[in-house]
Amino acid sequence: MDKIAKKVVELLKEDARYTAAQIATMVNQDEKTIAKVVAELEESGVIVKYTTIINNEKAGDDFVDALIEVKVNPQSQSGYEAIATEIAKFDMVKNLYLMSGTFDLALTIEGKSIKDIALFVSEELSAIDSVVSVATHFILKEYKSSGVSFGESVSDKREMIR
Repeated sequence: MDKIAKKVVELLKEDARYTAAQIATMVNQDEKTIAKVVAELEESGVIVKYTTIINNEKAGDDFVDALIEVKVNPQSQSGYEAIATEIAKFDMVKNLYLMSGTFDLALTIEGKSIKDIALFVSEELSAIDSVVSVATHFILKEYKSSGVSFGESVSDKREMIR
């Protein structure tokens, strides 16, 4: 990836709403060049999807999110790949990572209720042959997502003593 493409990726990570014209101004290039760079990044799979970060609490969404740690027995020919591919097929799975440490995979899921998540863990995830153990952690409050803080800024009301 060349220098301009890297800068375009950096800017789109910052704000996916930037237009080709805005990016062109920021990187001192013409709009057609930037549009071509973005199209190439999309075609090559560097840019996979454009998305929006939502503060679910303010949006009034009543979803339940959970972080799940999974310990697995890797398969002889495909290691973790086949297991990860199988788990990734579930719509409830939002993120899936291969981890170092005491568990092998970490996933975040979103359900309509705690029962929804419990059923997914007991009937779907635990039913996969390679899964050895699962630890589910319910997310109680989201403070920051994708580098964006949801908290209100709190000003320090203490007075300085001189």
